[in-house]
Amino acid sequence: MGGPGEPPAGTPEGAPGGEDEYRSVVFDESFVRAARLQELSARERMSDHARAVRRRPSPHRRLSRQFVVLVVLIALAFGTAIYMGVRHPYGSPAAKRPDPLRMTVVPLAPQGRVPGSAKVADLFAKSPAAQFRLGAGGINLPTTRRTDHFSEDQVLSALTTAKDYLVESSLDPDVLMGRAVRSPRVLLDPGQLDQFDRSLAHPAADGRHAPTGWMVRFDPAKTALADPGVRVQGTLRAAETDKETLEVSSDHTFVYALRPARTDQRARASLFTVRRALHFRFDRDDLRMHQAELLVSHLQAGPLACATDATRVLRPLLADQRAKAGGPAGTDPYATGDATALCGTLAGAAQPRL
Repeated sequence: MGGPGEPPAGTPEGAPGGEDEYRSVVFDESFVRAARLQELSARERMSDHARAVRRRPSPHRRLSRQFVVLVVLIALAFGTAIYMGVRHPYGSPAAKRPDPLRMTVVPLAPQGRVPGSAKVADLFAKSPAAQFRLGAGGINLPTTRRTDHFSEDQVLSALTTAKDYLVESSLDPDVLMGRAVRSPRVLLDPGQLDQFDRSLAHPAADGRHAPTGWMVRFDPAKTALADPGVRVQGTLRAAETDKETLEVSSDHTFVYALRPARTDQRARASLFTVRRALHFRFDRDDLRMHQAELLVSHLQAGPLACATDATRVLRPLLADQRAKAGGPAGTDPYATGDATALCGTLAGAAQPRL
């Protein structure tokens, strides 16, 4: 039996009133909610001059407004973070300008004739440098250990930079003969470059601007290397001075075989001894950039005449030459200990025994 109001056999197929007849014009709930116009309720239409419909806000417009608000909030948060980063109460540590290098250059005058020989090997064999190592092999790095605030790698970096400076400023033939300065210069903290350049442009015996305080430098018009192999011996020590600073002390003796410039290659050679005591400082930027602040440079060199200006270049007394001794007798560049004299006498034990 069919239900009330329905034909006994049900609604005929294709007959009006079937469910499919209105499917194309029936709107689902999402379509209704999306409508831009909304009919007012009966109560709202009762008021005078009331419009029959209202315009509903576009969902896209609401989304745009939310997006703008979100962007503004993000911008405010970002600006606040930048402001607090710049004005935070702890502040950033101010960059510390390196101290100027303090330097002393002490000539050591021979007590008699400068020993010479046609054979460089004989000179070295009969001198205190007989057991010294050759070149950079004589600048040995000590065992490295971490400190309270610096890792073992950082301590090693400081020692390595100090060694590199010693090699470039004491062993490079181009630097020794005054043909180049770049290799030691690039190892200096940028804050000291003005002092370095001023020392070369306007040398002065003021304890601040002597090129020989920065590097070993001979007068190429008078002196030549008789042997490129320089004998070296000395020590390096590293220590932490505070949580931001490492310091390295070096004390090395360099022995050069020299002969007169522009003469027969068979001219007699002589030995020239330079003792360099340097003090380096490293902050964390220096360690990262492989650079150093050179704080103190003390140099003793001989045989030199005391009357010779040793600030710009070193002018050694060569084989068979003499000079009037001056200063305290018997200053030995092979010995340890501080020397403060402006000129000394080169100890006889420091010369080859020929």
